[in-house]
Amino acid sequence: MSWRFGRSSTRALGLNLKQLYGQTEIAGYSCVHRDGDVRFETVGRPTPGVDVRISPEGEILERSDSAFLGYYKDPQATRAALEDGWLHTGDAGTFTEDGHLVVIDRMSDVMRLADGTLFSPQFIENKLKFSPFIREAVVLGHGRPFVAAIVNIEMAVVGKWAEDRQIAYTTYTDLSQKPGVYDLVAGEVRRANETLPPSARVRRFVLLYKELDADDGELTRTRKVRRRVIAERYADLIGAIYGGHAGRVSVRATITYQDGTTGVIDTAVRVLEVAVP
Repeated sequence: MSWRFGRSSTRALGLNLKQLYGQTEIAGYSCVHRDGDVRFETVGRPTPGVDVRISPEGEILERSDSAFLGYYKDPQATRAALEDGWLHTGDAGTFTEDGHLVVIDRMSDVMRLADGTLFSPQFIENKLKFSPFIREAVVLGHGRPFVAAIVNIEMAVVGKWAEDRQIAYTTYTDLSQKPGVYDLVAGEVRRANETLPPSARVRRFVLLYKELDADDGELTRTRKVRRRVIAERYADLIGAIYGGHAGRVSVRATITYQDGTTGVIDTAVRVLEVAVP
């Protein structure tokens, strides 16, 4: 079990948040920010007496005299956790050029770009959903050359934004494909990108013509994205995102309404490219 937390310290120049990283299995924290060397995107440098390295698969491995001897009466779990004295944390990470550790996500939740770069889709999705104009986001990129996203607008908020600017619309589909709405969301994507590492920035996105729905099997009842369903159902759209240049894609799709009836949508979805520095 890994954990990380921060401690705030007041200084003459302001407030710093120190991050710490460690596991119960290593009897405390193994990385920490030093005074004058605090960076919000990292968890600091390894502490004295702790060796930290990244496996070829991208997993954070740790070695220390304080590491545990094993799990009680569970030799199989012990063998999985300890190998040649190295503790497998189950977290994906990387080091900065000057030795700070960056924790990406749990190994089970990370994706890998075509060039092998690891990224956390959930982390990027949460960054996008900080925007009041974005209800849902599905981040793509596993095995692909760059990160992209399928985005749902927040109908009530974007609708009010459109009405205030006298932008007429009829349905969710109509509103989602308005050029002004694309420009609005593009600004939100750029804002999220500013807080992300260059390799994890969203380079293209589409505004989906319908809301992702548990009734369509696209979300769980607790609104978690069913990535496999999304990948299969929107394969053509995803192919368009990664094929050639940004532009418009014709879509014909069947949707299920809350009363169980179905309908067919014919529309053109825009694939928008976002300038990434």
